[in-house]
Amino acid sequence: MSTWLLSCNPKKFDLEGHRRDGHVLSSWTVVRYASEVAAGDEFALWVGGPDAGVVAYGSFTGPAEYGQPDLRYWAEDPGPRHFVPLVVDKWLDLRVPKARLASDPRMTGATILRQPFAGSPHRVTEMEWRAVREAIEVSEGADPQWDLDPGDKIRRVDLHAKYGGSSQNGISPCSTTDNILIFTAPSSGHQHGYFDTWNEDGTFHYTGEGQTGDQKMVRGNKAILEHAQLGKRLRLFDGARGTVRYLGEWTLDTEEPYTEDQAPATGGGDLRKVIRFHLVPVKTTITAPEVEIGQDYVAPDETVVPAPITPSAPDPDLVGRNLSTHRRLQNLLAAEAKKRGLAALSPGASDPDFDLAWRDDESRLTVCEVKSLTPANEARQLRAGLGQVLDYQDQLRGRASEVTAVLWVEREPSERRWTDLCQRVGVLLAWPGEEDLAFHGD
Repeated sequence: MSTWLLSCNPKKFDLEGHRRDGHVLSSWTVVRYASEVAAGDEFALWVGGPDAGVVAYGSFTGPAEYGQPDLRYWAEDPGPRHFVPLVVDKWLDLRVPKARLASDPRMTGATILRQPFAGSPHRVTEMEWRAVREAIEVSEGADPQWDLDPGDKIRRVDLHAKYGGSSQNGISPCSTTDNILIFTAPSSGHQHGYFDTWNEDGTFHYTGEGQTGDQKMVRGNKAILEHAQLGKRLRLFDGARGTVRYLGEWTLDTEEPYTEDQAPATGGGDLRKVIRFHLVPVKTTITAPEVEIGQDYVAPDETVVPAPITPSAPDPDLVGRNLSTHRRLQNLLAAEAKKRGLAALSPGASDPDFDLAWRDDESRLTVCEVKSLTPANEARQLRAGLGQVLDYQDQLRGRASEVTAVLWVEREPSERRWTDLCQRVGVLLAWPGEEDLAFHGD
């Protein structure tokens, strides 16, 4: 059995378009060794260009055959040629970058590095194949050079000394390691119009860089968008200065990697276009009990009106009149908590996206969901709020000895059954004028 590197010139064949249109890769053209490739041979697929590297691996299912290619994805007609049938075992989420293989002494003689424009395939020796497979294992698994676990804290200066990147930017691509370090910090980000959001499904929307004017897909933003093609891992941190906390490895949503929104410029200036990257955790977010819940309360700006959100937005409280009412209710409740000597909390980066939480002297945690109410949306808002706060309570139970759930609404519901329902499931339903109920649970 032989091993091979199949090569793709993206200027000649649109492999990304082929995949994006849903086609299954079942064969590949070969201009050399057509009589030698055989069923059972293993291959890795190499894409050339500025971000060259390995993108997939698999095996051949038969000998090469001669025929005419499908021209839809070719820049020009290559004419009849040999094809080898194959099956792809895995498309890599992270490309194996050329630099990683080029730094391996076992690849010194590899023709893909010495003669990258030679016709496909490239014969791979047993030693070279081991180097390729080990590099693939690094891309598919944990990076052996990374020794931080989710929840670990580190001084930012030490982080960059170890892994590279700039200590001045919120998005920090590393030239010495295969990482892009990104930092989220509501306390400092909001002043620049960076409103990062944690979503109920565990995803995270991260605002790109650029404090004034419309954000563009350049520099750090471009690095995030192309991280998989670059073979770089996205490492998210809570905090921007001093000591930061590692929140794990993330990747972009493959179906919708980003959207464009509006936010004020630095210092509350005019609205401008911002990029919001849709991040998905590579592994489950941290839930370890030793990770502290929440951070000092960050009051949302009641005057900021975001761009319209699509009808599929999970929370109607994030649009229109509901938004300012929601924020006002939330800020007033946080102020009431502080007046009673309680520590008001916003969710930390490892927490579910609750609106507000607080602890009493006995270390009991109370988690709260806030909902605006109108006659038209009352039932829908109460259903949504009840489900959300029960979900938050359930997620936090493993990290606190006792968790109380509060649903704080704009006014008393018009139907008594909502109070009874919340009581049956152990949720405290309260509204302005009933603060004692929310804070004492009587």
